[in-house]
Amino acid sequence: MTVSRRRLLAVGLGALAVAGCAPRPEPLPEETPVPDPTTPTPSTQSPTPSPSSTPTPEDQARLDQLLRDAAWANEVDRAEELIDDGADVNAKDDTEQSAYLIATSEGHLELLRLCLANDAEVDDKDSWNGTGLIRAAERGHHLVVGELLQAGIDRDHVNRIGYQAIHEAVWLGRDSTTYHDTVRALVAGGVTLDQPSGVEQLTPLQMAEQHGFDGTAAILSAALKTKAPSDPDAALLEAAEAGDADRVAVALRAGADLETRNGRSRTPLLLAAAADQLAVARLLLSLGADVNAIDDQSDTPVLVTGVTGSAEMLELMLAHRPNFKLYNRFGGTALIPASERGHVDFVRFAVGVGIDINHVNDLGWTALLEAVILGDGGTRHQQIVEILLEHGADREIGDRSGVTALQHARNSGQRRIVELLES
Repeated sequence: MTVSRRRLLAVGLGALAVAGCAPRPEPLPEETPVPDPTTPTPSTQSPTPSPSSTPTPEDQARLDQLLRDAAWANEVDRAEELIDDGADVNAKDDTEQSAYLIATSEGHLELLRLCLANDAEVDDKDSWNGTGLIRAAERGHHLVVGELLQAGIDRDHVNRIGYQAIHEAVWLGRDSTTYHDTVRALVAGGVTLDQPSGVEQLTPLQMAEQHGFDGTAAILSAALKTKAPSDPDAALLEAAEAGDADRVAVALRAGADLETRNGRSRTPLLLAAAADQLAVARLLLSLGADVNAIDDQSDTPVLVTGVTGSAEMLELMLAHRPNFKLYNRFGGTALIPASERGHVDFVRFAVGVGIDINHVNDLGWTALLEAVILGDGGTRHQQIVEILLEHGADREIGDRSGVTALQHARNSGQRRIVELLES
């Protein structure tokens, strides 16, 4: 959201009309530059205090400024070092920006998690008396919104121009996927939906209708008009599998357990992943659904993506600490069934996310072996073999009988794959 747009929206206020976040402060004049955290500190400046020493007020101020600089740049490793050295995630500059508040407005999820783990004041306010939730909602950062809701932030705080987070997500947002995800997260998180804004005296639904945001209006209308289910857990499971993200939000709002399970011990996220329901998965993940939840046949939300071949679904999981050491009922990774089934785009994406490309499953097969043994030798499997080889697949690994992928390809007459394996 640019400052100019906020000024246009500030009718009758004579100031910016958004409580989300003040603009990033201008750099200090050249005669007093902010020290570059990547260069040695000149001897004329105070060195960064060691963790064991008590910093002077000047040293503390310098540490805190360096942390804010790292926050603006989303340098998470650098921020962690500075926090270890004593920098305060809640320390503000003269524009009321702190590392924590910067993380919320800029959508820096890992930085936010770092701040929350280091005593961030969750309900701290910016220069507009707005919370991090308001800042994140204005920008459409649905994962940050979900993280803050999980942290117990005040869901309905009103900033000094009369907006709650839900107002800012609608009035200052767009009718786009990222804002739909944000509004659903707020709905599921239990925010008040019928409070008029302080300026326009419009409810969030009225705001959406006035802007012509049909998608956002449909989400809010469903939340307001759908009767709370008598069995929220059952409603959540059904809606997740069916791909109805609005009903998922209503069920969660009614108190459904995010990790409830069906008769096969499948969670809502696992059901959504198996049915490739991306909107549902985005909502569940934003509120903390477990990507490593195991069902009764050793599948997880991550593992089933290899069966469906949904690179988009796997990509959603990556921000939520997937455990690639969990294996399916055949002792395999998601990459192995994807290679067998000819999911080229999935394999192309999955080879770069940290899955062991040479993992051997309980049948004695790697992804490369499975692509040859169970593949048809056609264009898709040729592409997969080429991708696997380019990313370090070991062609010398044999099956339980010691037969390599090359020998299998020769035996089955897969001439192009033979060429690839011999090259």
